Amino acid sequence: MAAVTCTPESPTLVLDATDQAPRLARGFLAARFAEWGICDDYVGRLVVCELVTNAYRHGKPPIVVRVFRDERDGLVVVEVWDGGEGRPVIQPENDAATSGRGLALMAELVEAWGVRPLNEGGKVTWAKLR
Repeated sequence: MAAVTCTPESPTLVLDATDQAPRLARGFLAARFAEWGICDDYVGRLVVCELVTNAYRHGKPPIVVRVFRDERDGLVVVEVWDGGEGRPVIQPENDAATSGRGLALMAELVEAWGVRPLNEGGKVTWAKLR
């Protein structure tokens, strides 16, 4: 189940940690891009899907998604909050692995990304799109 809390500054999407979370986050991002008149949301959908999937698999619920424009440069920022203490890191290249490439791929497609702790516990993983 998802709930959308709208504020004039930045709507948020609050998700349960289920296998539906990435799909719901992609739809949320696509709606924001449509509001802004941005036609190409492919990279944004990929980024939000990767960050929400990591929160779903490795974090703790709830998962909170925000998509907004940086006031300084106008670039879109995707933030995904979760209650887990672990920090996502790019895995070393391993041709035999069946997973673990998502952050490395995402890092190549975005302007910048990172993780910051929350005072109340957990973290925010963010990415600024080009």
